[in-house]
Amino acid sequence: MSPNVPSSVKNPEKVRTRRAQIIDAAVALFSQKGFHKTTTREIARASGLSNGAVYEYVQSKEDILYLVCKRIHKSVEEQLRLSLSEHALGAVRLRHAIKSFLHVMDAMKDDILLIYQESKSLPSAFLKEVLHDEENITRVFEQLLMDGIEDGSLRTAREGIPLLAHNIVVCGQMWAFRRWALHDVTFEQFSEMQIRMLMQACGADPQVIHGE
Repeated sequence: MSPNVPSSVKNPEKVRTRRAQIIDAAVALFSQKGFHKTTTREIARASGLSNGAVYEYVQSKEDILYLVCKRIHKSVEEQLRLSLSEHALGAVRLRHAIKSFLHVMDAMKDDILLIYQESKSLPSAFLKEVLHDEENITRVFEQLLMDGIEDGSLRTAREGIPLLAHNIVVCGQMWAFRRWALHDVTFEQFSEMQIRMLMQACGADPQVIHGE
């Protein structure tokens, strides 16, 4: 069961609305200043609420960070699942999903970096749930890999599926972590190289690797 963030407000719609304001403000401040240097008072001011009002919807700054991480992961997973292709071959669906995931990582690169820089500050129960959300994203690729092996469009060992799925996720997130070092590489170049390397590692045919 996911840990609960208590609120003294009983109206669920009002809780959703106010928490959305708080999360929006927190994302901007955490990205700019970091979790530890951001105060709850600053989050309240940026969200248009009083400091006391914020504490009607959360109990601590850690609660806010947890809600931030949950929303980021939910957005990533939703965008990834919505982009999944209905093509007959698992390898083609996998290539399409990797490409879509890379574009999501580009669009949300600052959010992804925020999670990895700041999630260590979460209490253990919250951190466990955030890591579980990360695993849910990885499982999307595990299923696509399994589909490709079963229909013969991917030639790789079943026991390698978990590692391959994690590689796909990490290689996608690399744009958030390492783009500062990739001065001469555009996102389009990065994306195409990653797709080709990952599809080759997954045992796809050359035509699929190159998107033909």
